[in-house]
Amino acid sequence: MRTTNSIAVVSTILVLFFCACIKLPDSNKSAFILTSPSFENQLGADGYREVLSEAKINRDPRLNEILQRVGNGIAAQTSQTGFDWQFTLIESKEQNAWCMPGGKVAVYTGILPAMQNEAGMAAVLGHEVAHAILRHSGQRITQSMVLDLGMSVAELSLGNSKQKNTLLGLMGAGATVGIMLPYSRSHETDADLVGLKYMAKAGYDPRAAVSFWQRFQQSSAGAPPEFLSTHPASSTRIRNLEAHLPEALQLYDAAAKKFGNGVKL
Repeated sequence: MRTTNSIAVVSTILVLFFCACIKLPDSNKSAFILTSPSFENQLGADGYREVLSEAKINRDPRLNEILQRVGNGIAAQTSQTGFDWQFTLIESKEQNAWCMPGGKVAVYTGILPAMQNEAGMAAVLGHEVAHAILRHSGQRITQSMVLDLGMSVAELSLGNSKQKNTLLGLMGAGATVGIMLPYSRSHETDADLVGLKYMAKAGYDPRAAVSFWQRFQQSSAGAPPEFLSTHPASSTRIRNLEAHLPEALQLYDAAAKKFGNGVKL
């Protein structure tokens, strides 16, 4: 009976995989996503509203004008027309920025010194916008769902084994280090490279992305080892970006308007 149930679950996963494999916008990749865009966007809108209700919003007119101009300039380079883009500056010492599904972006003031100028901001916003366009949240939710199904299969297969709890615990740890974290690093790399194209097409010198990560690397000592982190090491990101600069510079050369590094923040 346990074998029959396991086969049924595995068959369900395979059917879902072939039915839910989609081509990602602005990318030559495909992804397995079970969630709908409308579900993801609603999740993002709700989460964004909740965060902003508790955050201290920075209202500096000059900084916000730059944020809106750069953010909307980046968003205009995407193939997505159905997002309600929002860019908010949050007062915090944390060096961070993030994007929720549907184009809800937050930038913390703590990262502004590392950005240094408009182009540095474009590098960060390009990265965050790419997360939304590539539906990385939907991919992570889907992966979690599939891992839960996989654990269910394992539990059915192990039955009443004395080592059942120990084995399941080890499998859970293995899934975290071997699947979940590398998957996140893959998302970060994809967002870096797609974001690099966005900033170049928007007229910002893509070499500024490398400069940003060099500055960020110097200001973020003590990061965990790369294999235990959801983000690639800054040195890895820098190498990847440098390898794709020739293509990005061609897009920059073809941009209708060129802002170079833009104004200082």
